[in-house]
Amino acid sequence: MSGMRTIVISTAAVAVLGLGYGMWSIVSPGEEMRKEKLKNLPESNPVRMEETRHRNAMMMQVLKDAAETNDNLARGFGPGK
Repeated sequence: MSGMRTIVISTAAVAVLGLGYGMWSIVSPGEEMRKEKLKNLPESNPVRMEETRHRNAMMMQVLKDAAETNDNLARGFGPGK
């Protein structure tokens, strides 16, 4: 009886794993869909990428300037002023 239980449990485990793999295969996008998504990413557009680099450089400059001063820059902004 114990051997039969092991066989049934093993068969059920393999069936569940097979079902999970089958569902994953159905849900996951195909290679063409994956390439299309990569093509539409913002990083693939050179103009957009250059804008992002420029914006990041400006933010780094602002942070660098703020780190070099002793003034509280946050005090000058906001609705209380």
